[in-house]
Amino acid sequence: QVQLVESGGGSVQSGGSLRLSCAASGYTYSSYSMGWFRQAPGKEREGVAALDSAANTQYADSVKGRCTISQDNAKNTLYLQMKNLKPNDRAMYYCAADSKRSWWSLLAANGWNSWGQGTQVTVSS
Repeated sequence: QVQLVESGGGSVQSGGSLRLSCAASGYTYSSYSMGWFRQAPGKEREGVAALDSAANTQYADSVKGRCTISQDNAKNTLYLQMKNLKPNDRAMYYCAADSKRSWWSLLAANGWNSWGQGTQVTVSS
């Protein structure tokens, strides 16, 4: 059974940085596509950054240049380094995993096999 546990969220001031982590278990980590998504109150869940099983990445336009997705296969952990955070980055951030996810659909929130419980990011101006 796939389990995803996010951590690293918190409250920062505008311009600050955070690194989110997603610890994965229950499957062959390196064979899965992984992604970070976020959902702000009253808004739909949206893709932030993701990578496929070959580590090809996609980033949302809103975070390009400010966020970096990476992974440590030895630790079965996915990361999202975020810098220059803005108030509109405030949201619950979720990690997702999927065994059959094509590169072109990485940032689509629908259809991912497994989700974590989320970690809250708050950015104050």
